[in-house]
Amino acid sequence: MKRIMIGISVLLGIGVVCMSSSSPMEATAPRPVPTLEQRGKIIYEQTCLPCHQADAGGVPGMNPPLRKSPYVQGAPARLISIILQGLNDGVEIDGETYSNPMPSFSAVLKDEEIADVLSYLRSHFDNKGGPISKSQVSRIRQGLKK
Repeated sequence: MKRIMIGISVLLGIGVVCMSSSSPMEATAPRPVPTLEQRGKIIYEQTCLPCHQADAGGVPGMNPPLRKSPYVQGAPARLISIILQGLNDGVEIDGETYSNPMPSFSAVLKDEEIADVLSYLRSHFDNKGGPISKSQVSRIRQGLKK
């Protein structure tokens, strides 16, 4: 009986060690760096989605759509300024007025994060705008401080 108990204990111990051990490659393998698109999508989902919705369709009368948006596809400087300063005035898009104020994200998002999320927006949701760089955001931010 004592031999059986020892055998069972040894087998259980081996099982625990095998289940908890990982190969040296797993422990040292670097994590893949997220792409610009992945970073932009994450920021959109955390910061923009609550108001502008998962499909970027906005909320009628409150939050404007970002899908096929002239604000998103238009001049990068205007779009960057809106993110940095917020928007307290109502905005009209395709004959509909949206009146919910948008807060400034200048203290929340770094220049690179703003560039990532705006580049993501400009290339998704049926928008056809080019990417926005961190240096563009930095220039606009500096200009607003003057």
